[in-house]
Amino acid sequence: MTVCVESVAEVRAQAAEARRRGLRIGLVPTMGALHEGHASLIRAARAECGWVAVSIFVNPTQFGPGEDFARYPRPLEADAALCRREGIDLVFAPSAAEMYPAGFATAVRVAGLSEKMCGAFRPGHFDGVCTVVAKLFALVQPDAAYFGEKDAQQLAIVRRMAADLNLPVEVRGCPTVREPDGLAMSSRNAYLSPGERRQALALPAALAEARRAMETGERDAARLAALVRQRLAAAKGVELQYVAVVDPDTLEDLAIIGGQVLVALAARVGTTRLIDNVLLRRLPDPRANRTE
Repeated sequence: MTVCVESVAEVRAQAAEARRRGLRIGLVPTMGALHEGHASLIRAARAECGWVAVSIFVNPTQFGPGEDFARYPRPLEADAALCRREGIDLVFAPSAAEMYPAGFATAVRVAGLSEKMCGAFRPGHFDGVCTVVAKLFALVQPDAAYFGEKDAQQLAIVRRMAADLNLPVEVRGCPTVREPDGLAMSSRNAYLSPGERRQALALPAALAEARRAMETGERDAARLAALVRQRLAAAKGVELQYVAVVDPDTLEDLAIIGGQVLVALAARVGTTRLIDNVLLRRLPDPRANRTE
């Protein structure tokens, strides 16, 4: 049976009881508006853990001025129903006052990784993410926590935070779930009009071009980024913010692709900001060992 709680004391007590029973504890942190991408994280946690909690909290500290905090979808009843269908043990849906009581004055920041890519357009965003995730880790004390690879920068930053603070949690990344036409699933897709929804397909199409370029031997990161930019510059209704070709763990910019590479981008389609990425592994150069 799925238990829904709102208080810090209740979630601590429920997690402590699971720990007393010797169960492996899994946590899926979310902001709600759950979709099949979230469900895939829940299933991964359910497969590996004996007790699983899902947090549903639209975290105000990761939204900047003028962002969509007020209108972010909050279908709590539907979210709880999905969690019950997936066999979740606990749904933690606190208020902002519960998570940030009067006098709250602490923030967690991962320097360097947080200021680039999305951080350059959303200053302070990842400080808010790290602060709330650190609090959730402290409350639930999970053995493993599950995050989507679509938010690749967030995943790298949370892993760095957990390693730097010696937090005893395995931070697991799960593959991006896509719509049948290739668009990465996102709660913000609900903001798109039908026309914008079609225009947004330019994002996965550009990343697919990057994949094809690597498969045919492209190793220059700048040329790979330029290819994605050119593809999106020609797309109607897409306002590109950045394309990054980086190491997936350190987020350091690459010059030559020697192993795994993350090609990530952010763009506005209409008024909606979308992110997407593809994780590529260097393949043998098809031109190698060619006889003339």
